[in-house]
Amino acid sequence: MATFKTNDQVEIYYEVTGEGKPLFMLPGWTCTTKFWKHNVDELSKHFQVICMDMRGHGRSEKVMHSHRISRYAMDVKNLLDHLKVEEVTVLGWSMGASILWSYIELFGNHRLAGLVCVDQSPAQYTGPDWVWGQKGCYDMEMFIRTCYDIKYDPRGAAAGLVGACLYHKPSDEDARSIVDEICKCPPYVRIEIMRDHTNLDWRDFIPQIKLPTLVCVARNSNVFDWQGSAWVGEHIQGAETVFFEDSGHMLFWEEPEKFNRTVTDFINKLHS
Repeated sequence: MATFKTNDQVEIYYEVTGEGKPLFMLPGWTCTTKFWKHNVDELSKHFQVICMDMRGHGRSEKVMHSHRISRYAMDVKNLLDHLKVEEVTVLGWSMGASILWSYIELFGNHRLAGLVCVDQSPAQYTGPDWVWGQKGCYDMEMFIRTCYDIKYDPRGAAAGLVGACLYHKPSDEDARSIVDEICKCPPYVRIEIMRDHTNLDWRDFIPQIKLPTLVCVARNSNVFDWQGSAWVGEHIQGAETVFFEDSGHMLFWEEPEKFNRTVTDFINKLHS
């Protein structure tokens, strides 16, 4: 176990496994380093794998302030600077991808070699010009309902998230483990970071990204229609898009062998 303090003195938990070119992996909303349990062991045979729990999540400090995508992006920068790593491939799943878009918008390609975006639409809310938003939280009314569920039944809300994220029914043990990890994130934190996340629209910025990029899309995601996540790959010049045909939103969990191989091949090509 390791922790460091951000520039605003919040204690962040992180893990470093393996050796080689660095790969930083950031999970989604309410999720933790434990979500990579099918990936880190294999990927760390090839790379130095860095994972962190976002502020208020997992084993990081449960502060009740600064839960915004841009602040989370600064936390990522603080960790990469703390570790003094260079030529990092950054990988973000779901909200983690949005945090990395914010990082690039704020800090450019500082310390970065490549980007991996995993199943995240550029816009959460639907509207006249965007139909591929987040299926469970696609407008302000649904956000309010989401807040109500989290506040009054936080464990039930976490269980509902598990059902939304997986295409195949998990074992009872896996479902309980995932819910336990989500519940390490206090209801207030869940609501505040989702408030910011759901109101951002990245469609203007994504075409400005100038990094080698891999986009992983779950064909059977119950969180986003695949077209929304695939839009990202279509609008970053030279990006490679890979579809996962037998997965829900947690494609790295349901098709880990393909995911690990795809990420490994992408990073190896970056440095060949």
